Amino acid sequence: MDSLQSFLLDVDQLIPIVNHWLHLVSAVIWIGGLAFLVMSLTPTLQTVVPRELVKPIAEGLQKRYNRIVGVILVVILFTGGINLHYVNRLLISQTGEGIPHHTKYLMIFFVKLVLVLGILTLFLYNIIFKEDPKAETSEEEKAEQFKEPIPFQRAALVIGLFIILCAAALKHLHQ
Repeated sequence: MDSLQSFLLDVDQLIPIVNHWLHLVSAVIWIGGLAFLVMSLTPTLQTVVPRELVKPIAEGLQKRYNRIVGVILVVILFTGGINLHYVNRLLISQTGEGIPHHTKYLMIFFVKLVLVLGILTLFLYNIIFKEDPKAETSEEEKAEQFKEPIPFQRAALVIGLFIILCAAALKHLHQ
């Protein structure tokens, strides 16, 4: 009991754990939501819902999802910066050198950052360039909207999965 109590009272251990947990939960919600959209919701909409209702339903769901992801983005960026600080401290305590001296870690971290910027760009694209529901669309555009009612959702999922791969690699480079 004393060891549990001392662990819970040790803020130097508790803060990085809770911070990392928040970071992971946020990423799981974001990428899990994308996976649900790509693997379950979109195919179900395409097979069960009348064709003319697929786009309006998807847009309504996307609006709600975007609000959630907006908050999650802030949490991910904030907690990611804090994680980087604690990893740097850990590396200094283990090797005497911080992150700037660990080339593999830096390379994977920058790949992860580029991927995060890519998925962020797709997210912002869907917010900024909403389609005007009153605008005329050709049959070809309607077919594309039916195929993928939320633009770039598959691409965002693939990028998200690679971000998780980079995170796993980074976690094992500093243990």
